[in-house]
Amino acid sequence: MAEKVEKANVKKEKGYLYFVDKQGDISRAVMARGRKKGKTGKIEKVCKIGCQKQPGYLYFVDKNGDISRAKMARGRK
Repeated sequence: MAEKVEKANVKKEKGYLYFVDKQGDISRAVMARGRKKGKTGKIEKVCKIGCQKQPGYLYFVDKNGDISRAKMARGRK
């Protein structure tokens, strides 16, 4: 299903959403829960990798803290 693209070994902290940004680096943002405001919207880079993205794939940070990708399902019926 998913294949590992880059090893980063990022340690995830509770309360943050980790994702692969447009530059191919791992970033994180504070998760908004309920009506909490103020800290939301701050994005910080966690690990600079520079992974080259290819169209048709979904890139994400897996449970080990590495960058993985999965083929996107488009136009199924």
